[in-house]
Amino acid sequence: MPVLTRLRRRQTTRMRFVFDERKATQAAGVVLSRHDGRMSYLRLIKLLYLADRQSLIETGYPITGDRFVSMKYGPVLSHCLGLVKNAPLDKATFWTQHVGRDGKHTVALLGDPGLGSLSEYDTTVLERIAERHREEADWEVVDHTHTLPEWEDPGRSSRPIDPAQILRFAGYSEEEVAIAIEDAEAVYAFHAAMGK
Repeated sequence: MPVLTRLRRRQTTRMRFVFDERKATQAAGVVLSRHDGRMSYLRLIKLLYLADRQSLIETGYPITGDRFVSMKYGPVLSHCLGLVKNAPLDKATFWTQHVGRDGKHTVALLGDPGLGSLSEYDTTVLERIAERHREEADWEVVDHTHTLPEWEDPGRSSRPIDPAQILRFAGYSEEEVAIAIEDAEAVYAFHAAMGK
């Protein structure tokens, strides 16, 4: 590996991941299918956040690769929130073909997105999170995310959440965090080099 690349990787203090819309759509499909194919978009966003967070803590990498952000109503996944709230109606994407708005505050599964991009582990985490919060009201799920140590109320704005902080809150040592950052950066750099 070139020295410059190693130095750049060592200087990175923030964990970066590559968002995968197909995986995000399939993850949403798993969660929605465990709730009869329909739920409030707020609940979907929170459950996807909790699943990505759990995967990050257990493996060092989230399921969707999305960016974690703090917003007034708790932490969310940035791209997934955009897809849920602002998916273009005039443009067919993998998300819009399988997940769509079903009323002002609800989303529904429009078709089976499959599981091809998800590992067995990913699916297990998504099912576990969906089941854990199945009997809770939407506001209870939101309240739960407000208790997570990485969330800070940004007021009317949003604030990035560094995934490395989530790992620290979960008990990772600084050495383990550094390794996780380096591993994530290697994957990020590979995708960037491939133009993805």
